[in-house]
Amino acid sequence: MKIGAPKESFAGESRVAMTPDSALQLQKLGYVCLIESGAGVKAGFSDAAYEKAGVRVVPSTEALFAEAEIVAKVRPPTPEELKLTRKGQLLISFFYPAQNKELLEQAKEIGTNVVAMDMVPRISRAQKMDALSSMANIAGYRAVIEAGANFGRFFTGQVTAAGKVPPAKVLVVGAGVAGLAAIGAATSLGAMVYAFDVRPEVAEQIESMGAEFVYLDFSEQQTDGAATGGYAAPSSPEFREAQLKKFRELAPDMDIVITTALIPGRDAPKLWLKDMVEAMKPGSVVVDLAAERGGNCDLTVPDQKIVSDNGVTVVGYTDFPSRMASQASSLYSTNIRHMMSDLTPGKDGQVVHNMEDDVIRGATVTYDGAITFPPPPPKIQAIAAQKPKEKPKELTHEEKRALEVANFKKSTRNQVGLLAAMAGFLLILGGFAPASFMQHMIVFALAVFVGFQVIWNVAHSLHTPLMAVTNAISSIVIVGAILQIGSDVSLVKILAALAVLMTAVNIVGGFMVTRRMLAMFQKS
Repeated sequence: MKIGAPKESFAGESRVAMTPDSALQLQKLGYVCLIESGAGVKAGFSDAAYEKAGVRVVPSTEALFAEAEIVAKVRPPTPEELKLTRKGQLLISFFYPAQNKELLEQAKEIGTNVVAMDMVPRISRAQKMDALSSMANIAGYRAVIEAGANFGRFFTGQVTAAGKVPPAKVLVVGAGVAGLAAIGAATSLGAMVYAFDVRPEVAEQIESMGAEFVYLDFSEQQTDGAATGGYAAPSSPEFREAQLKKFRELAPDMDIVITTALIPGRDAPKLWLKDMVEAMKPGSVVVDLAAERGGNCDLTVPDQKIVSDNGVTVVGYTDFPSRMASQASSLYSTNIRHMMSDLTPGKDGQVVHNMEDDVIRGATVTYDGAITFPPPPPKIQAIAAQKPKEKPKELTHEEKRALEVANFKKSTRNQVGLLAAMAGFLLILGGFAPASFMQHMIVFALAVFVGFQVIWNVAHSLHTPLMAVTNAISSIVIVGAILQIGSDVSLVKILAALAVLMTAVNIVGGFMVTRRMLAMFQKS
């Protein structure tokens, strides 16, 4: 079968659904690859690069739709593009079926089979096809770059001869894929990063990335991501008021605010209100990643950058992934390729549209002349973050002292019992074994005990260099080999020489590995 990618017709869209690299992988699945002339130019992929990868270049969108059995796109098709499809043809693209009911009906009437990449269920097996996460990752990173381009200071703090520069304070609202990408980019640039999310279970992820989680003094338990397909659930009015109150407290101190809050099938919730923008310092920046769905900020204008009356820049671009078209195309085309891999179990270039498969069924919105959206819940639960561990109860001084005494007594009993058992074992063994054996046995037992104590009390990060040096020291057997190398027996000489060679390698290698490992812990 033939799979093709047309040029995107959406104004300003630079991404493409097939790259030369992904085409090579699709060909291994048995497909013939087609590309519309000029489709990849804005993403940095020339027609010549496609031809070199074995892709046939076709002159127009109409020709590609007419020839290919499978069409892969980025943006949802326009009604005109959908008219170019035919019954039984497979269309793979972002589709947003909840917001594009007319397109759904049109695809049903034509008989086009549509796989919506935005409907891939968030289960572990489908992560490699999760195009929403791929694009959100890019959007979060690019949001920090756009914020930096519109911010008049460094992100990192500096102390120079010309004066002291404080670090920028960045607030990220929403710690999904885009939010975590923004946190990572901002912290790597040296900013002081704060992050908020309605799901308290993401606090550990945020803190592990070097940001500070903004807690609310509110008792409501938010629904975790498992119940909502990996997304945050809508909040109660009481929780929203507490949330807005906290944001009003933070607004005067924040230099950059990046909002990422979206709930599938709904308009973006308003979280950064006009009075919060007015409370921010002149020169501050708000980057709204939810602009395409109305925006999280009151002042957001989709596809535009505005400056408020008090000098705050509000960025409402809706094409962040397209602004990094080469990277975005590479990731998205890889998602498409993995989807095709699941649709082609025989790797013979023939699509097997298995509607019993959770991933394929979840992503399919029209099939065989019928609308299959919304899909049934997947048999496998959506990915959910672990619940945060409860903080241990704070003990009084007396309780701590009593606990220490109890632990000491328990440890003492265990040690005494172990010593008694070992003494009994040696007594029984001594009644039957010769004296020379007992001497060696006691030395061996002491060596094991000392070795265990030495290893047990070493930091985990030093285990590898410690193992290397003890490996070298254990090669003391070279002494025995040297003593035997002068033997009159030829076989003993040969074995002794081999022992000297191998232990010498062991000694030199052990100390070299130790030196290199310890150098990793030293500051240059």
